[in-house]
Amino acid sequence: MNLAVQIGGLRLQNPVTVASGTFGYGVEYARLLDLNRLGAVTVKGICLRPVRGNPKPRTAEVTSGLLNAIGLQGPGVDGFIRHYWPFLRQLRVPTIINIWGTTIEEYAEVARRFDELEGVGALELNVSCPNIKEGGAQFGTDCRLLGRVVAACRRATRLPLITKLSPNVTSIVPYARVAEQEGSDALSIMNSYPALAIDIETRRPRLGNGIGGLTGPCIKPIAVKLVYDAACAVRIPIIGMGGIQSAADAVEFLLAGATAVAVGTANFYAPRTALEVIEGLQAYMKRHGIGDVRELIGRVEMPGTGRPAEAGAPEGAGGSD
Repeated sequence: MNLAVQIGGLRLQNPVTVASGTFGYGVEYARLLDLNRLGAVTVKGICLRPVRGNPKPRTAEVTSGLLNAIGLQGPGVDGFIRHYWPFLRQLRVPTIINIWGTTIEEYAEVARRFDELEGVGALELNVSCPNIKEGGAQFGTDCRLLGRVVAACRRATRLPLITKLSPNVTSIVPYARVAEQEGSDALSIMNSYPALAIDIETRRPRLGNGIGGLTGPCIKPIAVKLVYDAACAVRIPIIGMGGIQSAADAVEFLLAGATAVAVGTANFYAPRTALEVIEGLQAYMKRHGIGDVRELIGRVEMPGTGRPAEAGAPEGAGGSD
């Protein structure tokens, strides 16, 4: 049984990683699960300089989901390399580093810095974080700016580039196409939705930042639809994410056209979820007589149209060699 997939030039031993911002820098979870069983470890967002993040409280549980407004707190490039890279470097699975900036030049500089760091698996461009005041979503909701960010980072690095798209657009298709045209090797779909929860006793927002990003099971059907839309439009691989709690959830994303999936919010309350997804995926494949996980990619059968997601899937993604 083959679980391996290819994300740009990056080979994953299985199609399951973790969503940036839900897994720290890997070391925080190392005593809870064997990280070397994952397809890859995707770390929290990194920019040039240290960032303090948003005021507390930063999370709030809501119906079927979680609001968060961490604000991309992080140690900056130098702090990450000093404190976290020695641990990640010794893992046997690739590390995907999520990067962001407040300007196009900052994105490119962070990409260049990591291009010089031996052992990095890929860079994920965070152009879609909804709860910071500068950077992030402003680049992910303007096709022209998105193209400039991707192109600048493409010039700055030879590493595989994965562009994390925002759901907060009328159609994700033009953004997926622009990212592909400007050199992105893959897409991550999707980031969180801006949302608000209010304490009715105090009449104040439940988050210190006011607005947060909504994640969790409540957004999964939307995320699956966005993956499907993008898979019909581009030929680069997609990492699907948004509310994955089980192997069944992961299979939905694969059928919609994702080549890999990322477990996010579930890491907070069930840190072994990613491993359970891998095990459940193997059981599903065995039950259905599937020898290669790529046989699932884009194989949803939409009424009256056959399998349109398969038409946009990357070459070789729909079946074994």
